[in-house]
Amino acid sequence: MANRIIIYSLFLSFFVLVIQTNAKSQDTADNSQCLKCHGQVFYEYHNEWTDLIDRKPMNPFYHIDSVKMHNSVHKAFACIDCHSMDYETFPHSGELRLEEKYKCIDCHGGDDNYVKYNFEGIEEAFMESVHFKSSDERFSCWMCHDAHGYQLALREQMPIKDVVSLSNKMCLNCHTNKFKYGLLSEDVPKDINAIHSWLPNQVNHFNKVRCVDCHTQVQNDLLVSHKILPKEEALKSCVQCHSSNSVLMESLYAYRIQESRESSGFINATILNEGYIIGANRNRTLNIVSIVIFGLLILGLAIHLTLRLIFIKKK
Repeated sequence: MANRIIIYSLFLSFFVLVIQTNAKSQDTADNSQCLKCHGQVFYEYHNEWTDLIDRKPMNPFYHIDSVKMHNSVHKAFACIDCHSMDYETFPHSGELRLEEKYKCIDCHGGDDNYVKYNFEGIEEAFMESVHFKSSDERFSCWMCHDAHGYQLALREQMPIKDVVSLSNKMCLNCHTNKFKYGLLSEDVPKDINAIHSWLPNQVNHFNKVRCVDCHTQVQNDLLVSHKILPKEEALKSCVQCHSSNSVLMESLYAYRIQESRESSGFINATILNEGYIIGANRNRTLNIVSIVIFGLLILGLAIHLTLRLIFIKKK
């Protein structure tokens, strides 16, 4: 009997594993052929001229992190859904490097499935950003958003600190990398700590707040504003963040506040202990309980004083 139970349990586990594998395969495209090279730091191929196996380093700009790709929002797409089918031939033709890349709006624009993201509004804001205007239109979506590894942050149940980390990496991947920075500028990237020397407690700010929270113009119709402002217009006033009317309520915490209202009506529940914002880092329920306790204390003192006065007069 025990053996039968074990056999049935193993069969059931195998059956569940098969179902999960099939489900995963439907959600994740098979790009293994491309990742044989682009997923490796080094790749090998047969050199038809020398009849030898050549081993070459992969260009870091063409290297794909397969783990990130399988966890990205685009994991269900095959490489040739976005790239020319001519890439299936190896060696790749040099002319393919001139192939124009798709933009986010090319796929997501005008699609009812993505209305909530407002890609049209993002496109308009992006074209007003200092990045786009100062780069002679060479700055594209992919400069910030890695098409092969992009993950949703605010819309996922991810801690704010992880949202901040993911977002800031998009900025720092260019602003601390002289090669990527050099694609758009003849200058070298400035030292991030030096140009933010006016900012107190830099480490805490960099870990708790996104670059875009200070360097963009808040737009109520966009979850994340894409209108990057010139550095002269960036926020530098402490009060604009550390106040009950903090701009962070309209940017970093906006989506979480909306979720909180819909679920429990407790506005600051989701941001309690996430960051220091005057007027936000408090528990409204405890406030009410404190007021009630204080009121009962005053009432008790008043009753006690009244009774004392009554007994004194009787004596």
